[in-house]
Amino acid sequence: MSKLILRCFILAIVGFVIGALGDAASVRAQNMTYQDIEKLSPSPADHRIQYGGDSLQFGELRLPTGKGRRPVAVIIHGGCWFSAYDIKHIGNFAAALTKAGVATWALEYRRIGNPGGGWPGTFEDVARGTDYLRVLARSYPLDLKRVVAVGHSAGGQLALWLAARHRLPNSSPLYAPAPLGLRGVVSLAGITDMQAFGHRCNDAVSKLLGGTPEELPQRYEQTSPVKLLPLKVPQHLIHGAQDRIVPPDLSREYKSMAIRSGDKAELTVLEGAGHFELIAPQSSAWLKIEEAVLSLLGETKKRN
Repeated sequence: MSKLILRCFILAIVGFVIGALGDAASVRAQNMTYQDIEKLSPSPADHRIQYGGDSLQFGELRLPTGKGRRPVAVIIHGGCWFSAYDIKHIGNFAAALTKAGVATWALEYRRIGNPGGGWPGTFEDVARGTDYLRVLARSYPLDLKRVVAVGHSAGGQLALWLAARHRLPNSSPLYAPAPLGLRGVVSLAGITDMQAFGHRCNDAVSKLLGGTPEELPQRYEQTSPVKLLPLKVPQHLIHGAQDRIVPPDLSREYKSMAIRSGDKAELTVLEGAGHFELIAPQSSAWLKIEEAVLSLLGETKKRN
């Protein structure tokens, strides 16, 4: 009887391992959804810190192990700028990047549907949150000479826009005289052209900016990354070939225009990946994303 019990126990363990491996493979192969991303439970942030007075003006700071000042990734989540999609879904991504040796400052910000969200509040928040790193560096070991912006989807638009702030005219309500300098930008399925993105995501762009390109041309020019070239910092665009939310052609066209403007821009199109694999560290897309961030920061991958 004892041998039978032992045999059953071994078979159960083998079945569990095979099942786990099967789950891991399915995560890599499937076209992930937002709901899949929500299921990925991150470790809590080391610190949640307000950068403004509104309840949504905060960031989550995660610090890697080791001594000395660490490079920083400002992480901006997506969700078509709508209030329904908040910072929680990017936590797993931020935690994985911190584990790779990068301090992460993931920003929450007012969005469409929040009081003060949209134009200009959404842009003011990500700008203010990024510049707040100057305050954080007084208390935490952050290397402000090595800061990159990393954004997904609508967050990719905001990340590229952060690098373009020096291009805004003095008359713009979004103008800042001394924005924090960035080492580069990693755009993950980023919305690079506000007008071309148009009516996707339930007319999110017009809701964000308060009208159409014909009605408010200056707002589109001051927020669309492709209109603000050259950014004067390296940009690495990563896009899933199977993305059904943000067309990969937006990144292709942006890269071509960035290079023509004199910028250094690189594009990686991941075959088999959709929109959400890019923020799932468990997916096969992760290695390319980690490599892009570390490369812009002048870091090398940690060896286990």
